[in-house]
Amino acid sequence: MTDTAHSLGASRTLWELIDRRARLTPDCTVLLQDDRRLTFGELRGRCERVAAGLYARGVRPGTVVAWQLPTRIESVVLAGALARLGAVQSPVIPFYRDREVGFALDACAAEFLAVPGVWRGFDHTAMARRIGARGILEAYEDLPDGDPSALPPPPDDGTEVRWIYWTSGTTSDPKGVLHTDRSLIAGGSCLAHALRLTSADVGSIAFPFAHIGGADYLVMLLLYGFPAVLFEKFALPEALEAYRRHGVTTAGGSTAFYSMFLAEQRRQPGEPVVPTLRLLAGGGAPKPPELYHSVVREMGVQLTHGYGMTEVPMITMGSPDDRPEDLATTEGRPPEGMEIRIVDGEVRLRGEAVCRGYLDPEQTAAAFDADGFLITGDLGHLTESGHLVLTGRLKDVIIRKGENISAKEIEDLLHEHPGVDEAAVIGLPDPERGERVCAVVQQPEGAGPLSLHEVAEYLRGAGLAVHKLPEQLELVDALPRNDTLRKVLKYKLRERFTGADTTSRA
Repeated sequence: MTDTAHSLGASRTLWELIDRRARLTPDCTVLLQDDRRLTFGELRGRCERVAAGLYARGVRPGTVVAWQLPTRIESVVLAGALARLGAVQSPVIPFYRDREVGFALDACAAEFLAVPGVWRGFDHTAMARRIGARGILEAYEDLPDGDPSALPPPPDDGTEVRWIYWTSGTTSDPKGVLHTDRSLIAGGSCLAHALRLTSADVGSIAFPFAHIGGADYLVMLLLYGFPAVLFEKFALPEALEAYRRHGVTTAGGSTAFYSMFLAEQRRQPGEPVVPTLRLLAGGGAPKPPELYHSVVREMGVQLTHGYGMTEVPMITMGSPDDRPEDLATTEGRPPEGMEIRIVDGEVRLRGEAVCRGYLDPEQTAAAFDADGFLITGDLGHLTESGHLVLTGRLKDVIIRKGENISAKEIEDLLHEHPGVDEAAVIGLPDPERGERVCAVVQQPEGAGPLSLHEVAEYLRGAGLAVHKLPEQLELVDALPRNDTLRKVLKYKLRERFTGADTTSRA
């Protein structure tokens, strides 16, 4: 990490980091989207004006503001404005629907909700009204504006909880994860340090900015002073023109992104899909070693993969100067200040980037051990060189395209269907998604066979988010269970249906 980046990394708050970067390089570009660009100086100025507009509407330090917005310049500006005010912000992934958003708003007692209006065919404003949201603000193109001279002093304590992120975890209801400015700065610093980026790089944010990875990436831009191209909707090959036009040098997001770039490369072997690209990086889902080798061999770029979660946005990260075998088979090394302890094969964490816990005090108490280490539920070990190898996880979570999906949430809804007697939802390996959602159903006697389409439409009607819908359906005579508590043996289902011919698959 450069001396400048190291100094900026000591900033107490996110707003202090925005302000200090703007003073250092006010005319350098930070955000690119379509034909628009914003410099670091303009980012600070717009954030202050929007903060003043929000202040005039009643947003104060400590006010809880939820926002469900796509990856746009306006979303970054709104987050910066809320950081300037010292409000508590709760980002919500934009493809969540009534069920998840309503729970989040109630749990965090949000006083305001910013939405994009009608976005990608879905009316978020109408949803906000249906679920009884307060202070609805449409923030797709137009943000509140005001005179910054009316603002109170910016916050100076980065250890207060000012962020509430949401993760499905292992239960049907999302968990509100509590973060501070300092924990997010620490996570972003880890990412920046590992990737060895410079002010000459051009990054990209092709995943939801509302994901905790969005804050990670913003911190990295502020530390090193380079720009990123924002993609409101990411699809290949459509997005390639923007990557090429802006000269993107580093891209990625998760295993699914690597696979998509590799697929495009295979359509034009020998000709780089993005001539300036030199690094793919990401995390959020397991990375098969063969995918690493294929990317390096066929695309001629480096690939570094990391390990993070909503509770700890960056735990370990591969570095471009790591050995190929470590990049292929491990999740990288932890940065200075991140402690990893392996207890009975389980990964536990302690450090500044670790969250403060959850909205529910009982969940917080269960998540940390007596020494203050976060109990991750993931299994793994450290190599002699300090690299982390993950071998599995205890949590019953499906990770599809980097997003955690609760199996129990889907199972609970399936059990309400008249054509379902028992149901088990599992994740199966998928080369593009990391894992795909597979519903295994035991039907009542005499019931007509269910189809995948029927199951998907039923769950969609019950309010389940689209990205959680099963992509595979298997009908069985009886679910395998143990002989004691009669628990469903999901590992047997995974063994049976991994790579097998399927009943119905999307």
